[in-house]
Amino acid sequence: MDGFLNVAVSDAFGGRSVIQLWPAEQGVVGRNGRFAHFLFVAQVVVMRAGIENLIEQVVTGLGFELVDVEFSPRGRLLRVFIDIERGITVDDCATVSNQLQRVFEVENVDYDRLEVSSPGLDRPLKNAVDFERFAGNEVQLRLTLPINNQRNFVGVLEGLRDGAVVLTTDKGEMQFSLEDIEKARLVPKF
Repeated sequence: MDGFLNVAVSDAFGGRSVIQLWPAEQGVVGRNGRFAHFLFVAQVVVMRAGIENLIEQVVTGLGFELVDVEFSPRGRLLRVFIDIERGITVDDCATVSNQLQRVFEVENVDYDRLEVSSPGLDRPLKNAVDFERFAGNEVQLRLTLPINNQRNFVGVLEGLRDGAVVLTTDKGEMQFSLEDIEKARLVPKF
């Protein structure tokens, strides 16, 4: 054994993952069950990833883009945000909601409430495609770590350059690595 605790975790869809946890030889894992809550957290993370993949398959299969999925703290509420170039209608939300309910029943996904909606005017930007698609729009970025004691930036999105997000602010042009961006949203214009 390499000194780590290897845990096999099954998700709700029959998939299995092996997760390496803290070194067992350092006494972190004992027979007294001190480590049990970490095993539960690992299982929840794998299950949520499986549910997100399932949701993405359904949403893209219906011709929509999956923008985001939110879980309530206990996982009883699922919020699904969808988009399409022409904009989202109430009928689109109902179509996706009905299809997800059917799939969740077949796959035994346990939840109390499902909400499907558009991402709104302040749409989050999650991946490289979003930063290219919304070039020319005003955005607000929050970084994981500050640059010169500043984490929040607002400016016009110029797109991507060499894999970095380019933003024109009142201080000039700035570049941010995608990995350094904690959150990004469009700034709505009224």
